[in-house]
Amino acid sequence: MTTENVLPLELIDKCIGSPIWVIMNGGKEFAGRLLGFDDYVNMVLEDVTEIDPIGGDKKLPKILLNGNNVCMMVPGGDGVSTFDDEEK
Repeated sequence: MTTENVLPLELIDKCIGSPIWVIMNGGKEFAGRLLGFDDYVNMVLEDVTEIDPIGGDKKLPKILLNGNNVCMMVPGGDGVSTFDDEEK
Protein backbone atom coordinates (compact mmCIF):
# COMPACT_ATOMS: atom_id res chain seq x y z
CA MET A 1 0.00 0.00 0.00
CA THR A 2 1.43 3.40 -0.95
CA THR A 3 1.01 6.44 1.26
CA GLU A 4 -1.15 8.19 -1.33
CA ASN A 5 -3.84 5.53 -0.81
CA VAL A 6 -3.91 5.75 2.99
CA LEU A 7 -7.01 7.40 4.44
CA PRO A 8 -6.71 9.46 7.63
CA LEU A 9 -8.65 7.01 9.80
CA GLU A 10 -6.51 4.15 8.48
CA LEU A 11 -3.38 6.01 9.55
CA ILE A 12 -4.79 6.64 13.04
CA ASP A 13 -5.81 2.97 13.26
CA LYS A 14 -2.18 1.98 12.62
CA CYS A 15 -1.18 4.14 15.61
CA ILE A 16 -3.23 2.21 18.19
CA GLY A 17 -0.91 1.04 20.94
CA SER A 18 1.79 3.51 19.90
CA PRO A 19 2.87 6.90 21.25
CA ILE A 20 1.09 9.91 19.81
CA TRP A 21 1.34 13.65 20.39
CA VAL A 22 -1.95 15.55 20.08
CA ILE A 23 -2.17 19.33 19.75
CA MET A 24 -5.61 20.72 20.51
CA ASN A 25 -7.32 23.88 19.31
CA GLY A 26 -6.48 26.53 21.89
CA GLY A 27 -2.92 25.25 22.34
CA LYS A 28 -3.22 22.38 24.84
CA GLU A 29 -0.93 19.46 24.06
CA PHE A 30 -1.08 15.85 25.16
CA ALA A 31 1.38 13.00 24.63
CA GLY A 32 0.50 9.41 25.44
CA ARG A 33 -0.26 5.98 24.03
CA LEU A 34 -3.34 5.73 21.82
CA LEU A 35 -5.80 3.14 23.14
CA GLY A 36 -8.58 3.76 20.64
CA PHE A 37 -10.68 6.23 18.68
CA ASP A 38 -14.03 6.49 16.90
CA ASP A 39 -15.27 7.88 13.57
CA TYR A 40 -15.29 11.41 15.04
CA VAL A 41 -11.63 11.03 16.13
CA ASN A 42 -12.55 11.13 19.81
CA MET A 43 -9.47 9.47 21.30
CA VAL A 44 -8.56 7.63 24.47
CA LEU A 45 -4.93 7.98 25.54
CA GLU A 46 -3.16 6.33 28.47
CA ASP A 47 0.06 7.19 30.31
CA VAL A 48 -0.59 10.80 29.30
CA THR A 49 1.51 13.89 29.80
CA GLU A 50 -0.33 17.20 29.49
CA ILE A 51 2.38 19.47 28.13
CA ASP A 52 2.41 23.00 29.52
CA PRO A 53 5.66 24.91 28.91
CA ILE A 54 4.64 27.66 31.35
CA GLY A 55 2.97 25.81 34.22
CA GLY A 56 4.84 22.52 33.99
CA ASP A 57 3.78 19.12 32.71
CA LYS A 58 1.08 17.06 34.40
CA LYS A 59 0.85 13.26 34.34
CA LEU A 60 -2.56 11.60 33.83
CA PRO A 61 -3.31 7.87 33.80
CA LYS A 62 -5.97 8.10 31.06
CA ILE A 63 -7.83 10.80 29.13
CA LEU A 64 -10.60 11.14 26.55
CA LEU A 65 -9.99 13.85 23.93
CA ASN A 66 -12.86 15.32 21.94
CA GLY A 67 -12.16 14.99 18.21
CA ASN A 68 -13.83 18.34 17.50
CA ASN A 69 -10.97 20.06 19.28
CA VAL A 70 -8.05 18.18 17.74
CA CYS A 71 -5.83 20.44 15.65
CA MET A 72 -2.92 18.10 14.86
CA MET A 73 -1.69 14.60 15.67
CA VAL A 74 1.92 13.48 15.45
CA PRO A 75 2.26 9.67 15.40
CA GLY A 76 5.26 8.58 17.45
CA GLY A 77 5.63 12.09 18.87
CA ASP A 78 6.29 12.71 22.53
CA GLY A 79 5.78 16.46 22.64
CA VAL A 80 9.36 17.00 23.77
CA SER A 81 11.42 16.45 20.63
CA THR A 82 11.42 19.24 18.11
CA PHE A 83 12.77 19.59 14.61
CA ASP A 84 15.37 22.04 15.94
CA ASP A 85 16.82 19.25 18.12
CA GLU A 86 17.24 17.00 15.08
CA GLU A 87 19.20 19.62 13.11
CA LYS A 88 21.98 19.79 15.74
